[in-house]
Amino acid sequence: MLSDLSWGALVLAAAAILIGSALQRLSGTGVGLVVTPVLSLLLGPVAGVLLTNAVTTVSGFTIMLSVRKRVDWRRAGIVVAAALPGAVLGALLVLWLEASWLQIGIGVLVLIALSLTVATPELPHVTNRAALPVAGAVGGLLNTTAGVAAPAMVIVSRLTRWEQKAFAASLQPIFMSMGLMSVVLKSLMGATGDQGLPPWWVLPAVIALVLGGVGVAAALESRVTPERARTLALILAGLGGAAAVVKGVLGLL
Repeated sequence: MLSDLSWGALVLAAAAILIGSALQRLSGTGVGLVVTPVLSLLLGPVAGVLLTNAVTTVSGFTIMLSVRKRVDWRRAGIVVAAALPGAVLGALLVLWLEASWLQIGIGVLVLIALSLTVATPELPHVTNRAALPVAGAVGGLLNTTAGVAAPAMVIVSRLTRWEQKAFAASLQPIFMSMGLMSVVLKSLMGATGDQGLPPWWVLPAVIALVLGGVGVAAALESRVTPERARTLALILAGLGGAAAVVKGVLGLL
């Protein structure tokens, strides 16, 4: 797993976590979109998404501490509760699918999610109470299989007219819970791949990188708007998603 990577690959993985954490602090999203394609390319689709889930757990908790007063706990709780069945289904898909197909699926899901996020700036106002639970279930599925729950949440925020600051803050406990849910379910169901869980030293390393990213974001907050941070996250995610698809296709040939 990580111990088999070259120093260059380790630096690339660390940079992805650092940049993703900074973008998430600035815009509310970023870790899953940026980190998933990079780690899945370096570690393979199963181990890469598993480590991404661990990163989002740490980053969501860390960032939540600084924005907790703005969190809409009722809405966040609805989303998290609804994410469980989607996460179970996602763990089963990870367990059943061949690695190359899973790699392609991750890349395609990232690209589709980005397209939906960019192509749907204005959506009708939905007052149906089912909107949040549906988004939670879809987010749980996407997070467990591909590490990218953010687009589902962005779309439901636009449908429900969720105020941006409260939404960005509420994403942090949602991402934290979904990430933890995915790690636990995949571990219990044996969907962690042949490599199993990451070595013990990964956790303190991830915590240090996330804190570093949050620190960088704090220094840049007055100069980088959330919109610019979100745009950069989308560009990086698009490049990574395309590379993941190419690697998966080459693996089938």
